[in-house]
Amino acid sequence: MNKVFSAVVWGLAFPMAVWAQRSETLLELNWKFTQGDVAQAEQRVFDDTRWQTVCVPHDWAIFGPFDRSHDLQNVAVTQNFEQEASVKTGRTGGLPYVGVGWYRTTFTAPAGQKTTLVFDGAMSEARVYVNGKEACFWPFGYNSFHCDVTPYLQSDGQPNVLAVRLENRPQSSRWYPGAGLYRQVRVVTTDEVHVPVWGTQVFTPHVAEDYASVRLLTTVEGHAGRPVRIVTRIFSPEGKEVAVKDNTLKVNHGKPLEQNFLVDMPQLWSPERPALYRAESVLYVDGQQKDTYATTFGIRSIEIVADKGFFLNGRHRKFQGVCNHHDLGPLGAAVSEAALRRQLTLLKDMGCDAIRTSHNMPAPELVRLCDEMGFMMMIEPFDEWDIAKCENGYHRYFADWAEKDMVNMLRQYRNHPSVVMWSVGNEVPTQCSAEGYKVASFLQDICHREDPTRPVTCGMDQVSCVLDNGFAAMIDVPGFNYRTHRYEEAYRRLPQNIVLGSETSSTVSSRGVYKFPVELRKQALYDDHQCSGYDVESCSWSNVPDEDFALADDFPWTLGQFVWTGFDYLGEPSPYDTDAWPSHSSVFGIIDLASLPKDRYYLYRSLWNRKSATLHVLPHWTWPGREGEVTPVFVYTSYPEAELFINGQSYGRQRKLSAAEAKALQGQDSLWLQRRYRLMWTDAVYQPGELKVVAYDAQGRVADTRVVRTAGKPHHLELEPDRTCLSADGKDLAYVTVRVVDKDGNLCPSDTRTVRFRVKGAGQYRAAANGDPTSLDLFHLPQMPAFSGQLTCIVQSGGAAGALVLEATAPGVKGARLTMEVK
Repeated sequence: MNKVFSAVVWGLAFPMAVWAQRSETLLELNWKFTQGDVAQAEQRVFDDTRWQTVCVPHDWAIFGPFDRSHDLQNVAVTQNFEQEASVKTGRTGGLPYVGVGWYRTTFTAPAGQKTTLVFDGAMSEARVYVNGKEACFWPFGYNSFHCDVTPYLQSDGQPNVLAVRLENRPQSSRWYPGAGLYRQVRVVTTDEVHVPVWGTQVFTPHVAEDYASVRLLTTVEGHAGRPVRIVTRIFSPEGKEVAVKDNTLKVNHGKPLEQNFLVDMPQLWSPERPALYRAESVLYVDGQQKDTYATTFGIRSIEIVADKGFFLNGRHRKFQGVCNHHDLGPLGAAVSEAALRRQLTLLKDMGCDAIRTSHNMPAPELVRLCDEMGFMMMIEPFDEWDIAKCENGYHRYFADWAEKDMVNMLRQYRNHPSVVMWSVGNEVPTQCSAEGYKVASFLQDICHREDPTRPVTCGMDQVSCVLDNGFAAMIDVPGFNYRTHRYEEAYRRLPQNIVLGSETSSTVSSRGVYKFPVELRKQALYDDHQCSGYDVESCSWSNVPDEDFALADDFPWTLGQFVWTGFDYLGEPSPYDTDAWPSHSSVFGIIDLASLPKDRYYLYRSLWNRKSATLHVLPHWTWPGREGEVTPVFVYTSYPEAELFINGQSYGRQRKLSAAEAKALQGQDSLWLQRRYRLMWTDAVYQPGELKVVAYDAQGRVADTRVVRTAGKPHHLELEPDRTCLSADGKDLAYVTVRVVDKDGNLCPSDTRTVRFRVKGAGQYRAAANGDPTSLDLFHLPQMPAFSGQLTCIVQSGGAAGALVLEATAPGVKGARLTMEVK
């Protein structure tokens, strides 16, 4: 069924409880869907009984199949300095997202009220029909939009027919965009007098420990010039009323109503303590209650200081951020709050404190979770402006739609405390045009008009262009994608005297795969289409993490970084992007497509997580055929020193070097910079047995120990769930790590046998993934081969309480069984 939410306000100022006029209905279940264009499908009377029944959010392309021919693009990627076009296989994931799709459902709306349809995102070129009439068109698939459908509703109380036509054109994306109604759709009904969609704006002009001021602007429509009484209560994170205002105001020239409050001893929002307040407003006209509207917000201050950097609540900090595309790996683009929470939980443990929504508007669920869990956000709308990157990209709509898209994004997210910065674009070709600064100024001015409280940046990669033509000088915060060797020059030449790493690193690695010899390499290619887990490889235009760590540590004017990327994603399989099928997903991620951390995760954790110690050893220690060969051992740790033992023999103690000590090794040791952040025994020799690392604290005391053993014959499967209790909402997810191990529980790191799944009871199988960027196995089928001995199975709760039982079997080893509670 579809879910209906109504608001009721109860308080001491209201002697009687009255139901508000506002209601919201999620349109989730019993949609009809078909692929391909169908004549008359928008009509009220139309036979859709043979169409597929689906739930929304829905991504029609994630079910595959994978195929080299899907959206094959013959292009030169100019931002990667390519001069000649070449065939890019798997650029958009090798999935069938191109084409037309139709969705149909019904909804009811009460007579005499205003009815609005709100789409959180529809991929793409959405045409919305109600009862056979076109209600609105919105081309950009990533943006939220809404349309007033009141004129098109049935007057006899009969259900209304909603039809949506979507079309994805070939060569319209550089990564997998998904397809369909991949985000939520809702029906909002209100009185004629109401607060419109995204109709409030909250400011916190003064923020201090003893008190904060809060300014609330509320837009009211339908008042017909009559005075409006607005009663607003502000509630603390604990739900206690901390301020109230009761004002009767005249709406002047369409401007919003203004109310001001003081909050004593405010709890300031930060990643460490994400305190959220709530403003609940009730509208009255002629003594009658007309609407209620709630706005969640945070109290915090942000400031950019030349030569010093970024300050949150008066405290200096550097962004420890990641960039993420919007797909959820095996779930595709269909948004899932449970999956997003899983991603953020992993990133939080790594010490990450910021997200860049590259390169598009995010799902509202992600922004709400960042508010609640404590992540700062850079929200970014565009990957291209008026000059094309893709033949059928956004440039086709930029002139007519850019401002509309910006306004929707800004109004939707400007009250969220997690959002600390707007980005107006990513690596746009316009940055090098003579008039490019005018386009950037146009977009930045929209940000300043709609939200004067946050700075604006842009991800720039053509450093010479933007330093010479004034483009970088007019952006509030100059953001550079890679080009670490140009940071100091940019700092000297730009008037802002700050530099943000808006996109950094792009190290490439495959989980559990290691290449020899171990050396820094760019654009390294191997027959298996994998990259080394030693974290020493990058693309021709990118770098390894240590360069960005050093920039953040050595220069106060750097604002920190947003690493490309937190998670692997579908599409852009660089460096295997030129006629290199079956590569079809990225290897940039710190965490792979199956939500399994790579070794690199622990390198970042060792520096970013200051609450919990890190001690991680790589590689695995099962190397038949490498006996007696040099097999370097790396340790990623928050401890300053460690000692390596192989079968009881010490390879000596190592400590992290200071900047000066490391610099002294330049020219003698190719890994000189890495020795500031990693402990490396490059002379270790492989012999089967036991590899042990003992870590020491700053006082030289033993602090922790890690042991890695050579695995024996594969014996059984292990199931490790991320949680054992799910909500009975029909949406909750558990991510179960499946490991192939020997009889003693040691991971068998090269095992690739296929694991099959069966789910019984209060839930269902949802998807599986193994993190192999070349795997063509379909995610939705209940089987998946292991990659480097591991994979992930995702199960979904049902709508009723009970026990969910997952069974996993594989040939030649003992299976496993796991029971989870659904309540």
